[in-house]
Amino acid sequence: MRRDVFQAIVDPVRRDIITLLSEQTLTVNQVAAEFDISRPAISKHLKILKECGIIELEKKGREQRCIIQPKSLIPAFMWLEQYKSLWEERIDAFEDYLMELKTKKKQ
Repeated sequence: MRRDVFQAIVDPVRRDIITLLSEQTLTVNQVAAEFDISRPAISKHLKILKECGIIELEKKGREQRCIIQPKSLIPAFMWLEQYKSLWEERIDAFEDYLMELKTKKKQ
């Protein structure tokens, strides 16, 4: 079964793994050492990331290296980008509201 990028990024542990691997290539054991969950659980997360095309696993001797495939994250970025202006408008309105409250409080 082919999964998509959204199935990968929905889980906070997988998002943390993506962030970690975006900084450097690590072995499966090195990735597992960064989390307080079992090695089999990390392996399951890595499997899903691989199925989504976000990472590749490269065998080097007895170890597997996890290599990020950043292009696979483009669909998620493009989807989120369409909502950027909406959120910026709402955040700006909220900031204006907070400034208004602050001004009223000082009076």
